[in-house]
Amino acid sequence: EQLYAKMTRIDDLPETVFVQVLSYLPARELVLTCRLVCSLWKSLVDKKILWIRKCQLEGLSRKHLQKQPKDWKEFYFLCHLRRNLIKNPCAEAGLDFWTLEKNRGDCWRTENLPGGYGQVFPDPEVTKYFVTSYGASEHAQMDSAEPFIKDFVEQERKEKKKNRRYAARHDCGCTYKLQVQLLSQDHLVIKQRHSGKIFIEQWSDAKWNQISFTFSNYGPGVRYIKFLHGGKDTQFWAGWYGIRVTNSSITIEPDKLT
Repeated sequence: EQLYAKMTRIDDLPETVFVQVLSYLPARELVLTCRLVCSLWKSLVDKKILWIRKCQLEGLSRKHLQKQPKDWKEFYFLCHLRRNLIKNPCAEAGLDFWTLEKNRGDCWRTENLPGGYGQVFPDPEVTKYFVTSYGASEHAQMDSAEPFIKDFVEQERKEKKKNRRYAARHDCGCTYKLQVQLLSQDHLVIKQRHSGKIFIEQWSDAKWNQISFTFSNYGPGVRYIKFLHGGKDTQFWAGWYGIRVTNSSITIEPDKLT
């Protein structure tokens, strides 16, 4: 009994030590679990020093900090929103994670860069691309905000940036289009951007072009981002002579990190 009486509960640890322990836990667990345990744990999870420590552990203060954040917890989550929300953007996993909304002609497939009559991609780490054929084909992804960070996102003005690289073969013309929609919880369109149909003539230089959309000041309520694109060749040749696309991205760029 005397031995047990001398043992220290975690709540009896010095605050600095307790904060150090908590800083190694995943942020999601801190916010959704630890913060709900009791008033003491809630106050510790909300402490500025805990989130400064987490930022230091993950190098966020060095990578993104240009001015002193007003709220380090919010700063931590907003930094993590900068990751690319698109899964399998460079065709390394085949067609996984993409919904084939149209898959006509000889259908979508993936090929290795640079491909026949193609150009080397600007980023040497990108080694594959998606390609269409003579039938109009489109594929899409729907990305949702994590429920434990969406409240942070809506408190500040922010930008959602969408980028995509596309190219044609030198020996065949093609068309391409890109549409991005910001959707509500009920999948209603809040804002959208559309490239229109882009034509690339036969015997082009086959260079990789970049198209980018930026959404700013779009207000609260965004819960999903739909990214849809596609195209086809203009010669109606059997095989995969249509638009080539790769390295797509969706990132959230909050004002306070710039």
